[in-house]
Amino acid sequence: MTERALRPLTEEEYLALEGESPLRHELVGGIPYAMAGASLDHNLLVTNLVALLRPLARAKGCRVYSETVKLRLAEDTFYYPDVMVVCGPKAHPLYETAPCLVVEVLSPSTEAQDRREKLARYLRLPSLEGYLLLESEGRGGTLYRKTAEGFVEEPLEESFALPCLGGRLSLADLYEGVA
Repeated sequence: MTERALRPLTEEEYLALEGESPLRHELVGGIPYAMAGASLDHNLLVTNLVALLRPLARAKGCRVYSETVKLRLAEDTFYYPDVMVVCGPKAHPLYETAPCLVVEVLSPSTEAQDRREKLARYLRLPSLEGYLLLESEGRGGTLYRKTAEGFVEEPLEESFALPCLGGRLSLADLYEGVA
């Protein structure tokens, strides 16, 4: 096995790696991290959410992306959000940069990263109006909604107003078919 020095990748090196790799990697501080697979309930929750968001996004001229689209936060930081909504022009053929809504489905292996690292980074995005965290083991979650004073943390109620797209979502619809 050939040794390779560990060093931060440039944006170009990372995009080339992702174009050739059968695995997806998030890039944090220039270091690529392979992503784990998701459970069936995780995938179903993402699918339900995309189906519910699509008509609202379409009505506003926005796009809904799920799981395989990169979000560039900085030259050395890219994530693959579970779901994101973008209402402006496409930033690049391989990634987006200005979502108005980002959603992560929590799992035991990603919850700490989603609640700390990603929360801190996502809330710095000027375009972001909401960051939604959904429980995969249980039913519920947290919405960080942008206000004039900054982001406020709201536990999800049975029905909740959606930032960015308007409208309301219900937990019953989100969790339909999820164990």
